[in-house]
Amino acid sequence: MRPTRRDLLKNTTLAGLGASLAAMTGCTPARSADAAATTAIKTAGGITLPAGLGVTRPRPAGQKPVHDLTTKPVEKVRIALIGCGNRGPGLMRDCFGIPFAEITAVCDVRTDRAEAMAERIVKAGRPKPAVISGTEKSWESLCERDDVDVVYVATPWNWHAPMAIRAMERGKHAFVEVAAVVTMEDCWRIVDTSERTQRHCVMLENCCYGENELFVLSLARQGVLGELTHAECAYIHDLREQLYGRQGDDGWRREFHKQYDGNLYPTHGLGPVAQYLGINRGDQFAFVVSMSSPEKGLSAWRDKTGGPHANDKYVCGDMNTALIKTALGRTIMLQHDVISPRPYSRINALSGTGGTFFDYPARLALNDPTAHGLEAKNSHGWLNDKDLATMREKFTHPLWKKLQDQAKNAGHGGMDFVMNWRHLDCIRQGITPDSVVYDAASWSSIIELSSWSVENGSMPITVPDFTRGIWKTMPPLGVVS
Repeated sequence: MRPTRRDLLKNTTLAGLGASLAAMTGCTPARSADAAATTAIKTAGGITLPAGLGVTRPRPAGQKPVHDLTTKPVEKVRIALIGCGNRGPGLMRDCFGIPFAEITAVCDVRTDRAEAMAERIVKAGRPKPAVISGTEKSWESLCERDDVDVVYVATPWNWHAPMAIRAMERGKHAFVEVAAVVTMEDCWRIVDTSERTQRHCVMLENCCYGENELFVLSLARQGVLGELTHAECAYIHDLREQLYGRQGDDGWRREFHKQYDGNLYPTHGLGPVAQYLGINRGDQFAFVVSMSSPEKGLSAWRDKTGGPHANDKYVCGDMNTALIKTALGRTIMLQHDVISPRPYSRINALSGTGGTFFDYPARLALNDPTAHGLEAKNSHGWLNDKDLATMREKFTHPLWKKLQDQAKNAGHGGMDFVMNWRHLDCIRQGITPDSVVYDAASWSSIIELSSWSVENGSMPITVPDFTRGIWKTMPPLGVVS
């Protein structure tokens, strides 16, 4: 009989995993299972689930919501980086071109990487930041510094929660790489810490700031797509080489394929879609149903490459498909496949009574194209290139128009620069970022919730309301400039 996810979480040598990850980033791994799972409950159908899995927890006394949190404006946003490996340098490179950002400290357990990051900053014409490295707890002292406003966390997923929490507890805002956290328990921990400390915990979901994603958000907010009904999104990316450590430290991601059979990386596709639909702002994830294909591809790659991983056993299906129902009755299809040999796609689709957008490649169909002065006469075909260009001219998001020249050479087609500029500008102005800790938690919660659904026969699993009711009165994210 195939072991369940609960068995794997018990039997996997988490201490060994924690030690290997600590060697990379110098932090303490978060708990690998929801604390509420210590007391299991059975549903009417006899299915065993952890107690409180989809339950919305009451707000502890003394905590205040952060959906509209404003903070004191600053002239310069002083930032520090934990994790100078693959992702960290790209994040800092994007900050080189932001005049109101100052990099004051960098940290990595490996001194050579931290020093190399500092030298890149100097070569970019910026003052050399403090270099903090050398021990598994070096990152803790970074959070204590009084010359830091924002801590960037670019480390393996297990450590996002402890690092973000310590940063907020020390009065800093936390900017956390995706996914923000892995477990449901850590979803609640970052929510409660952000509310208790009144510090932002922002997930660095760069895909929300892609040219096409901002274009679709503009179409949606200006009513072009009518009443929104359905969305589709994904993370489809052949990562087999990366999972086997082609880029050095990325082998840690493979460990999650041993523990979870679900959607391991939901937010690149789900984040933009959630913003289109106003999730946590007028609508809410209600429940998720998830199913996985067999696990075949990663085992085949293991057998082909051999080496020290010959005995690895994987449980995560090659393709996971999750369906999310929202409180307003709308539907979302979400997929994850990092194993199959197929081209990259996030799907990025949105349908409404007025039109439909699909990406990869970008296509738009409108219910009444003539209303926009287009050549097309009906919705039976995608707009031609000329008509699509006309719609882009009319509805390209003003934030993209403003920053596209500066973003030309930035990562991921410019979206990285736009994301960093926008988040840091919100801190500079003291205004609420476009996404807050409730978004980081709800988008990330799909990792564990999808795996519980798979394990229990694709049973619907309730998604907690991390806003604790605030979503009902919050307006959707507007078209900000």
